[in-house]
Amino acid sequence: QVQLVESGGGLVQAGGSLRLSCAASGRTFGSGAMGWFRQAPGKEREFVVAISWSGGSEYYADSVKGRFTISRDNAKNTVYLQMNSLKPEDTAVYYCAAASGVYRDPRLYDYWGQGTQVTVSS
Repeated sequence: QVQLVESGGGLVQAGGSLRLSCAASGRTFGSGAMGWFRQAPGKEREFVVAISWSGGSEYYADSVKGRFTISRDNAKNTVYLQMNSLKPEDTAVYYCAAASGVYRDPRLYDYWGQGTQVTVSS
């Protein structure tokens, strides 16, 4: 069992930055892939980025490539999402999730956090 808790969301102006954190508890954190997803009002949950257990492989959605960076610290059981050059269309609830592999499909993730709101004003 893995419990995930996101933090770091908030309100920021367009062009600004935020850093999200996802703290995990449970003995399987270090052996699983981690992903970030987001869901805007009235839209489906969409893939943002995922990272392998070793941190050696990262996969980004085209919409965030070059602006967002994922990283993980297995010693701290934490995964981070650095978001730069934020745009109003990045506004959403951001979720971290854990899976056995690096996937883009949210249905393949076994554990989810409660989400943190990110709002980007224009």
